[in-house]
Amino acid sequence: MSTGLVIDGLCVRVGEKDVLRGIDLRVGAGEVHVIMGPNGSGKSTLAHALAGHPGYQVTAGRVLLDGVDLLSLDPTERARHGLFLALQQPLDVPGVRPRDMLVAAGASPEGLEARIDDEARRVGLRPDLLERFVNVGLSGGERKRAEIVQFGVLRPAFAVLDEIDSGLDVDALGAVARRLAAATSEWGCGLLAITHFRRLLSDLRPDAIHVVSGGRVVATGGPELAETLEREGYEPFRAL
Repeated sequence: MSTGLVIDGLCVRVGEKDVLRGIDLRVGAGEVHVIMGPNGSGKSTLAHALAGHPGYQVTAGRVLLDGVDLLSLDPTERARHGLFLALQQPLDVPGVRPRDMLVAAGASPEGLEARIDDEARRVGLRPDLLERFVNVGLSGGERKRAEIVQFGVLRPAFAVLDEIDSGLDVDALGAVARRLAAATSEWGCGLLAITHFRRLLSDLRPDAIHVVSGGRVVATGGPELAETLEREGYEPFRAL
């Protein structure tokens, strides 16, 4: 049974700059938490540091996923332990087909094609597009939907979503958000979604919203906090 993600005092340096300066978060199994904040506040740095990107140096703090110290694992081990990162701009992987990538990531080959087709239909993606090399020749919206197909097949314990709404039209955003939200009840997946826009929240329905500024969480609240941000912007939170 998943117990969720625990982040205590996480500090991260990128190059010579200290970007995260003590992030504290608790996201339980099946919960949806949203990170919002101005550009340059450390939101994407948090996503990449959790996934183990080598360009992001953790200088202090701890991160536990279901009680396991993620920071002691390499990126592949983190993924196999159940951490999924959805990128803001999914990359082409020429020469690699989605089926082979999913098997390499730990998906069972048995019945895999049927599971891929089912997940594709759930997010409104033509299944034949997944017979190509990973993301090659796909539009931005198709790449995002294809990434959520991977998510649905792999069924991770926890997903970090770095601006999953970027480049999606209204229909695609609704399909993606509803699939992600369904996963919280289907297998208790926890979600940490990074976004600039309130429109994602209508289908994702977060349990909590956190504002990050200056590399720290400076405010936490419910859906009303997103309304405040839309009305007043981030300036009231910069001085906190």
